[in-house]
Amino acid sequence: MSLAVVAVLTATVAAAQNLDAGKSPAKLFADSCTTCHRSPRGLAKGRFTLTLSWFLKDHYATSSDSAKMLAAYLVSVDEPPPRAAAKPAKKPARSTPHQPKPVQSQ
Repeated sequence: MSLAVVAVLTATVAAAQNLDAGKSPAKLFADSCTTCHRSPRGLAKGRFTLTLSWFLKDHYATSSDSAKMLAAYLVSVDEPPPRAAAKPAKKPARSTPHQPKPVQSQ
């Protein structure tokens, strides 16, 4: 009976291990994300760190801590969205107003 208790306790401890503990966010990305993503740049897509960490925790990360670290890393290397095509420049404002033309009397 005691052998069964030891086996259950050992299995529980092994299952509770966080395999991502101690890894840097860049290492977490390299180990977990490079299968599908070549670069971390642009993956955050302007999202808030909190909502991104929730998403990562629900779908990819092994713990809340690793999800938070990975989210902060992705936000830190996020690229700004591409700029819209340049619009034609407006005519510059004149620095001095026009003087009214003199009125001609007949």
